[in-house]
Amino acid sequence: MRKNNNLLRSGNPALNSKAFENFSVTQEKTMTLQGTVNKTIISLMILVVCGGFTYYSANTSWVWPGLIGGFIVALVTVFKKEWSPITVPIYAVLEGLALGGISHIYANLGFMDQVDPVTGVVTQQSNNIVSTAILLTVGIFFSLLFLYKSRIIKVTENFKLGVVAATGGIFIFYMVSWVISMFGGQVSILDPTNGSMMSIGISLFIVVIASLNLVMDFDFIEEASEKGVPKYMEWYGAFGLLVTLVWLYLEILRLLAKLNSRD
Repeated sequence: MRKNNNLLRSGNPALNSKAFENFSVTQEKTMTLQGTVNKTIISLMILVVCGGFTYYSANTSWVWPGLIGGFIVALVTVFKKEWSPITVPIYAVLEGLALGGISHIYANLGFMDQVDPVTGVVTQQSNNIVSTAILLTVGIFFSLLFLYKSRIIKVTENFKLGVVAATGGIFIFYMVSWVISMFGGQVSILDPTNGSMMSIGISLFIVVIASLNLVMDFDFIEEASEKGVPKYMEWYGAFGLLVTLVWLYLEILRLLAKLNSRD
């Protein structure tokens, strides 16, 4: 067991320093990293199925109900962790419905007019932005999980401080952008159609920080597993990973849309 007095720091708001406190240590049916990963995969499968429903039906009306409902369920999960086996799948359903609609909107941004050189007929062809974002998100998740479990990436205190500080800065940036939008303004560097180098660079930086938060989550969950917390906390750990993965996927979508806007 690792000795770490500076216990369980993560940039993920769902996996804060108080998330795994006040549990009695037991030797039976305790939380494990592999169990948490398995439940994360189950949650992701639910999310993808629900996302596929709204994406292929082009039903964007679920975006706001899904986001608002997901936020409410997330709050319930944070305060009632023992309900995680029920609330986390519900959260995955709602987020899936929302992400499917959002993905459809981004896919429409990625349609390009194609002219047949022989007939001169103009058609539209997708640039596969959504499938690319999904593959990149899944690839980053399993790659970082492998690098973490093989100890190629080591989570030091400096690593934690850097990621937490960067995540906090991004959160403040999001909040400032939201306040500006409330007054009719817009932060152009967040616009998915802004293909400037600065805009792309900022999105790339956010994607990197979101990815590093996955490593923080793995470390956080492993430390919690060593403390012998109850088995149902695997679902809560999966919830924390799901929050990070949703953020990562959305930022990859935004980055790809910006890159495509340069074509």
